[in-house]
Order: sequence, then C-alpha cells, then structure tokens
Amino acid sequence: MRITRRDFLSASAGVAAAPLLGGRAVAAPPTREADIVVIGAGAAGIAAARRVLAAGRKVIVLEASSQIGGRCQTDSSTFEVPFDRGARWAHNPETNPMIRLARNAGLELMPAPSGEKIRIGRRNARPGETEEFLAALVRANRAIDDAARRSDVSCASVLPKELGDWASTAEFVLGASFSGKDLKEVSVVDKARAQDRDNAIACRQGLGTLIARLGAQLPVALSTPANRISWSNRDVVVDTPSGKIQARAAIITVSINVLAAGKLKFDSDLPRRIGDAIAKLSLGSYDRIALQMPGNPLGLGHDDVLIEQSNSARTALLYANVGGSSLCTVDVAGSFGRDLSAEGEQAMVEFAKEWLKKLFGSDAVAGIKKSSATRWNASPYILGAMSVAAPGGQAARRGLIDPVGCMYFAGEATHETLWGTVDGAWESGERAAEAALRRIGALPAAPATTAPPQKQRRRAPPARSAQPRGLFD
Repeated sequence: MRITRRDFLSASAGVAAAPLLGGRAVAAPPTREADIVVIGAGAAGIAAARRVLAAGRKVIVLEASSQIGGRCQTDSSTFEVPFDRGARWAHNPETNPMIRLARNAGLELMPAPSGEKIRIGRRNARPGETEEFLAALVRANRAIDDAARRSDVSCASVLPKELGDWASTAEFVLGASFSGKDLKEVSVVDKARAQDRDNAIACRQGLGTLIARLGAQLPVALSTPANRISWSNRDVVVDTPSGKIQARAAIITVSINVLAAGKLKFDSDLPRRIGDAIAKLSLGSYDRIALQMPGNPLGLGHDDVLIEQSNSARTALLYANVGGSSLCTVDVAGSFGRDLSAEGEQAMVEFAKEWLKKLFGSDAVAGIKKSSATRWNASPYILGAMSVAAPGGQAARRGLIDPVGCMYFAGEATHETLWGTVDGAWESGERAAEAALRRIGALPAAPATTAPPQKQRRRAPPARSAQPRGLFD
C-alpha cells in the first residue's frame, strides 16, 4: 500500500474547508498517529516496517523520494535486461532471510561470478601472474589484520612494501572497489572486522526489484521527506510537508551523508556519540557506467568480471555480458570515481570508452548503442554509496546502535561486520524494529547483554575470487 503526499493533503482538505470559528481559519493538516514511524524506505526501512507489521502494530514509512528501495534500484526499461544501478549482490544465502523471501516471491536467484579475469595491457594475465596477484592480496590482507590487533590506523599505512607491480591493483580491489574509498581513508579495524562476502547471490530480475517487491504492501508515504523530529523518551513527532506524524518510537534509516548534510533536523541536540559517528562513517563513492555493446566485441563470456593491472587510481572494474545480454558495466569508485562523477554523465561514459579502448582496442567500443551512468553522490536523498569508517573511527558504528530517547538508527552503517551490504542493512532494520517493539511493550524485554552477538569472520586466502563484494558490487 502506498500513501502519497496527495493522500495526506486530501485528508487535510476537510479541515481547510471547515466553517471558520471566531473569524480564524484553521488550515493545519491533522496529526497522523502510529506506533512506530520509519524514516526511509530502503532495505533497512522495509525490513523494520515488515517486522513491526508482523507484530501487529501500526507503522508509517516516510520516503523522501518517489520510489522505494534506497540504494537498491533496478532499471528495467533502459536496456534489454534489468540494470541494478546500486546494490547488485546479496550474501550468505544459508542465513540471509532475504534469500528465502526472494524465492517465496517467485524471483530467480543465481550465484554471482566466482572469479575475475585480470588484464595486463591488451592481454589476459598468465596463470603465474594471477598467482602473484593473489599472493599480494593475501599479504595485504594479513598486514591489515595484524595491524587491527594493535591500533586503528589507515589500511594504506600498513600495506607491505613488496607488492611490486600489483600495489595499485591491490589498493583498488581492497579499497575503492570494496568500500568506495581509497585505503588511506579506511580503518584497519573496520576492514578486518568486515565479514567475508563470498557466496554472493544475484537476482535475475534485479536486487532493486526484490527490495521493491518486499516493500510493495507496506504503508509507505512516497515523496514525503521527514524534515524535523521532536523527540523525548516517551514519543516522537515528525514534521513533513504533508503534516505531522506522532509515534511512540522512530526508526531512522537515512544515509550517514544525509544526516551529515542536516537534511533531517532534530529539535533537541543529539548525543555526542551520534555526531561522532556521522563524522567518522561517511559514505564512499561508487558508480556504474552501463554500455550496451551488441556482438560481444570484448570477446568475454557471460557475466565475466575483469580488472586490470593498474599503476594509478584511474582504473575500474568491468562486468561483461550481464545475464548473457549485450549489457556491460564499468564501475568506478574511490577518490577517482568521486571526481569523475562530479564531471557528469558524459565524462563518465567517455572515460569508460577510453578505458575499454586501452584494454581491448578502439574497435571494441565502436558499436556501443546505448549508455547510462549512475551518480549516487549527487542523489539528494542518498549522497554516496556505502558507509566506511575512517582510521580511528570503527567504534563509532557501535555508538549508532544504542537508542536516543525513543529513536533507533538502522542501515548498513550501523552493522559492525556487514557494513556496506544489503544484508547488513536488512539485519539492522529488523534489529531496530525489535528494540522499538520492546520499548512500546509489543515484545518481551530482551535478556541483558553487553553487545549484540557478532558473527565470526572467516578469513581465508582469496583463492576463488580476488574481488571482495561490497554494497554496490
């Protein structure tokens, strides 16, 4: 069920048209009430709202944009196959509830590509060269893990010096491509605590389609931004352009960069730990340039993933022949991706063409029929890709989990080990909803605990896949 701004305004029309009393017009829209109000209809908000409804309580979801999904958006009309503009993979199929829900919804799931090709100039890497690169990744990961046991410094500061010709490639794979930030901006503790993201799962209809399907029956008010929250230990009142929402608790799932930009204001000052988290967990940059390339001019297989041996940050990741189609995507990230995105879509497409020409020759891009590029940093209700802790900032994630009055924060940024994933966002939404339901007496109180249990991270050498999976990849 969708509640649009028109619904709110229609509900207010009777008040505006009522007879005047005492010569004064009363035109303010009425306050709507709910047990819990959810702000943001991305994966975390949808998970939270579903959990509240399952407990038999009233929920209203406020979404500033005109569609649900947040950073999970599938474009099903531009190309011959669905194009995931944001998040592409889900993970951990054995334990991830989204996988079961996708199957129940009749969507087709398939494993993500299990490995990557490496290009060195105009040729593929030889087996020995691939082994050298994998060994470099193992050494880099080991150095990051070892450093994380001592202090929370930047990943770049602890990289081994002997990575040789693979240094820039390792930095791209472990930094920009994984988190949307260069390794100098990434906390070693945050990187070390991130769960391995093997066994990734794709949805043939698009991950954005899955999230939209799971939110289809929720009471979502689209194009209705939350402008201001008045909060206490007892209730919250949310101001929107279409009226006020009063609730006994709120679950806030907007991105860290939206909070940092002050788009959502609070009547009372938030605790210092929240401001600290907002400052230390900013979003990285990750964008996707989609190219329709009929005839397979790159000579690659279905769903092939390719990186290059690079000597700078000016590089990318190629996902070729998506789902057996002629659609290829060139993904750019980190500081280079951010700068390129700021130049606009045309500059992004031109870079993708030049990069492919460098690797495959000019004939490879001669037949491009159609193109499209994302620019998540410019998306006003997102302002970036995934949250990444700055050096010294990993503990800030824990600070977001504890409630503020009757407000609960959720989203991938609030997950200590699955940050940067749709799985982490979904799990955080369910966790926040259960805490809010306990507050209002809809669930029994939880046993006392010092911290939510964390799944153990499995560290293994990247034998099958050199490419760790983040939110957008």
